This record gives sequence, C-alpha cells and structure tokens, in this order.
Amino acid sequence: MQLKPVSLDVIAEAREEAHAVLATLMARLAPGEHVVRLGVDMEGQERPLSATLPITVEGDGGGDDLVGAEPKWLDNFAFLLTCGLAQTLCSGVMYLRSTDTEGQATVRAWHLCWGALDECSAAEAAELLDGREPGVYVDAYGLHASEDDGCEAVYPPVAYTVL
Repeated sequence: MQLKPVSLDVIAEAREEAHAVLATLMARLAPGEHVVRLGVDMEGQERPLSATLPITVEGDGGGDDLVGAEPKWLDNFAFLLTCGLAQTLCSGVMYLRSTDTEGQATVRAWHLCWGALDECSAAEAAELLDGREPGVYVDAYGLHASEDDGCEAVYPPVAYTVL
C-alpha cells in the first residue's frame, strides 16, 4: 500500500495544527530541561522517521518564562509533525522527557494515529515506550487546539530565544 497524495489545503491545515500543538506544549512546560521526540511510521518506509527537539525553560514557572529551542530543530520537528498530522495513514509516538531544576525526570507520551495526537495515560506511555526512558511516567495532557485550556502561547518560532 502506498500513501495517497495530500492536498495543499490539508498540508496547510496540518502545519497550522502542528504549530499550535508545539505552542501549547511549550506553554505548559515548567522551568528545566526538556526533550521532545517524535517517531512517525509511514507506509513504504523501512524505519520510522524521527525528530528530536531539545527545549530549555528558564524562569519561575510564570507567564514570563524564557523558552528556548534551536530554530533548525524546531522547524524539523514541526515539519515531521505536519506530515504525521496530514497523512491519516501514518502512525507514531511523541514523547516528552522533562527534567526539573532539581533533577527529577518525568515522561509523558502521545500516540499519533489517524491525523491526531491522543494523550496516553502513565501506564500506556510506559508500555508504548517499553520503559526505555528513565523517569516517572505521568499522564499526558491534551495538545490539540480544540482542547485549549485558555493558556495563551506565542508563535511563530521567531518569538523564542535560542539559549
């Protein structure tokens, strides 16, 4: 089976959603070091495609925290997420490993299926990642725009400072 072509309108909508997902994710991060990883399995690929996005948050946990991500990593991650959201025959996993200022690590995961990222419970995340990420597995939160909890996030990437 081959992937079907996707219209430019679908790509544009998926790109907008990918940027909204990343903005929502970044807005919810606490001060510390974070790494977001995404693996997307597409029909016809030998191995899943992957992207990594290191993020640093400095501040006191308020709305004025400084969020830093390398632009080339952010663009690459947003592109792969766009592809996964646009092509409904793709599947994959996105997970966030956060290390707070005291060195405690937590892991959250989202399952990519049918063009949406669905949050995983702590148990599902541990099973999905096969326990290979060290840290405490916790329940993920919703990232899609329809699940907006009222927090405001600034985007595009030029709004973020590279640390």
